[in-house]
Amino acid sequence: MTQEAFLPYCRHVVDEDDIAAVAAVMRGDILTTGPAVAAFEDALARIVGARHAVVCANGTAALHLAVLALGLGPGDAVLVPAQTFAATGNCARYVGAEVVLTDVDPDSGLMRVGDLEAAIAAHPGKRFKAVLPVHLNGQSADMPGLAAVARRHGLAIVEDCCHALGTNAADGTVIGDCRHGDMNVFSFHPAKTIAMGEGGAITTNDGELATKLRLFRSHGITRDASVFVDAEGGFDAEGAANPWYYEMQALGFNYRASDIQCALGLSQLNKLPRFAETRRRLVRHYREKLAPLAPKVKPITLSGGEAVWHLSVALIDYDVCGTTRAQVMNALRARGIGTQVNYIPMHKLPYYRDLLGEISLPGAEEYYRRCLSLPLSAAMTEADVERVVEGLREVLGL
Repeated sequence: MTQEAFLPYCRHVVDEDDIAAVAAVMRGDILTTGPAVAAFEDALARIVGARHAVVCANGTAALHLAVLALGLGPGDAVLVPAQTFAATGNCARYVGAEVVLTDVDPDSGLMRVGDLEAAIAAHPGKRFKAVLPVHLNGQSADMPGLAAVARRHGLAIVEDCCHALGTNAADGTVIGDCRHGDMNVFSFHPAKTIAMGEGGAITTNDGELATKLRLFRSHGITRDASVFVDAEGGFDAEGAANPWYYEMQALGFNYRASDIQCALGLSQLNKLPRFAETRRRLVRHYREKLAPLAPKVKPITLSGGEAVWHLSVALIDYDVCGTTRAQVMNALRARGIGTQVNYIPMHKLPYYRDLLGEISLPGAEEYYRRCLSLPLSAAMTEADVERVVEGLREVLGL
């Protein structure tokens, strides 16, 4: 019998035209910041409907740039849902700001309006400056409701959209258009819907924020003569800008993306409609095939809108099934099926446990107790989904 190919829980899809796009850059004169960077930024801004897009090295760099652009620092505090990857909170710690974790819906993993309000109320006197909602697994959080709370409290909004490129929210918002948030942050890690190898971006409708993002992205250095502050060094006697001159106006970072990355990213962006529809179709098939396994196994609760799914998550009652998550994951792997847990709640990570003390966030803990990410990629077929669900049914004895 032929061995079936291993199904990883996530995988990029790179075609020959993607490879050709990268090869064309490598045969050219510019490998670092050149025309492919500008082309990718223009395409991303157009696709999501934002005025500005700033591409950078990765999604974590994008989050860091966003809090830098807001001017956050020691004494400030940000609100982050506990059910997310650590980078969402880490970006605030990079600038010395405090992190306050909110609870989430135990059946979707998303921050709710009540979770945000409860976290603010529980910390009177905190100097809250921003909230970072996360569009987990590809679903949109309730941004109209969360934005209303943020406005009442004078909070900036940075939406973590790293899972949700292409998603349309229930209110018609295109994730990334910054209709509700000051900045929207994306990741193009190979696990995501489109891949750049590593890559990230921030979208915004605020020109001043876009300028700051670009400044911090490249060492805090500018060559824009219109903003030079040293007239003697920057200009000759006739008032023309000196051709060699640049200014470092802030402490920035080398968070630039290269033309190599952006050539791949631009080629992948052209396939977003195909990738998005494939992922939606596969998740619909998962939901159909998992339905007979309820209530011991069920998909996450839908939040509305039209998600482009980054992850296909099943919620499993391991105790009722008489097994453990580790046993299930190991048994599936033996059948050639990869799975993952996304994510350990932030307050359970040793760094944040030491920082915040022992806290209880029951929604996040309940979501974590049950969640298992099943294989999902645009390379999969409905037959692959059926293989995964049948393997899960056998392992659970259902």
